[in-house]
Amino acid sequence: MSPIMVAGFFILMAISVPIAQAMIGGSALALFATGKPLAVMAQRLYSPSQGFPMLAIPFFILAGSLMMNGKFGVYLVNIARLFVGRFRGGLGQVTIVGSVMFGGVSGSAVADATAMGNALIPVQVKDGYPRTFAAAINASSSTIAVLIPPSIPMILYGLTANVSIVDLFVAGLLPGVVLAAAMMTTVWWTAKRLNLPSAPLPGGFKAFKGQIVYAIPALLMPVFVIGTLRFGIATPTEVSVMAVAYALFVGGIVYRDLTLRALWDALVETGLMTGIVMIIIMASGIMQWILTAEQVPQNLAQWVTATLSEPWMVIIALNLVMLVVGAFLDMPAAVLLLTPLFASIGHAIGIDPVQLGIMMVINLAIGLYTPPVGTTLFISSAIAKSGIFETTRALFPFYLVAILVLLLFSYIPALTIY
Repeated sequence: MSPIMVAGFFILMAISVPIAQAMIGGSALALFATGKPLAVMAQRLYSPSQGFPMLAIPFFILAGSLMMNGKFGVYLVNIARLFVGRFRGGLGQVTIVGSVMFGGVSGSAVADATAMGNALIPVQVKDGYPRTFAAAINASSSTIAVLIPPSIPMILYGLTANVSIVDLFVAGLLPGVVLAAAMMTTVWWTAKRLNLPSAPLPGGFKAFKGQIVYAIPALLMPVFVIGTLRFGIATPTEVSVMAVAYALFVGGIVYRDLTLRALWDALVETGLMTGIVMIIIMASGIMQWILTAEQVPQNLAQWVTATLSEPWMVIIALNLVMLVVGAFLDMPAAVLLLTPLFASIGHAIGIDPVQLGIMMVINLAIGLYTPPVGTTLFISSAIAKSGIFETTRALFPFYLVAILVLLLFSYIPALTIY
């Protein structure tokens, strides 16, 4: 049954059927071909959407949408420029630091790429940056958002693998910071080679000190999320609702720029993004049921451990598969499809499930700026008006440092399960 499902899925993908519909179509074909009742699909499609923790997804998306509107972006860029704009390639450094800050609010690489790209790429081009380099910085750095909590992919992994979302959020902090530092070093080296200027904030701290008070509430969002979860004050779902209330307070009372129109736009954006994620979750439910019924994860784990004698070889194989899958599938679909398979393999060779989750998110994040489906690559290239092939060439140094960071956190468990 599963070979028919996989073949149907890839055939539908090849003719440009959307991922969720391809998953449903492949599953339906497998059930029909093996004589199973199609009524099973209705039950299996419905049940994954009923978990209480699923509510965290739309509320975190809404909190991010509310915080990303209005003055927050201006304050964020200014505070990043104050601290790192003085370095070589200052505007590129601002993009990376800004992505770390935005990631602590939005949890979405696509939202980060759009917001930071529109704000900084035109300024970088005007300041002498090659369009391809500006697009490459934005496309790669925006993926830091899926490592810095709150992270939607980590929530999906935690729900699928039955792993603590709190542990995943805490474990994602260090990889996010290390990846940002590696990318900043890459920007500095490239900017020095291209003789690009620094970009200190005009007037320095004296000019900005009045704005710090307004920037702090937004920057405290990730601290609020992690602190509330880590000390057991609330569950991830409850924290997501509290994050929306916090965003409403900051936008409506502190910044006073949360209009009814902005609220409506945030609700519409949340509805669209939640619909996209939820239909993929529902579609993956039937595929996971078919794979589990035929014991595919267990059989795959036995085959891998029997074929590859050493754990380090298994880790390399897992990373290679995740890199390839991430280049062709959207992140939510890839997380939901790979987690049941790889969790069994990870358990067989003794990988901590939290470490496996971080490995998966880093791998799939690289896929977000890798052709042919790289979402942040296409967004950044469109904003910079640069060709996809040319931007991909400019991304080579960023691919290199991302792979090095991936290997670091793949082979040193203490960095993720501290």
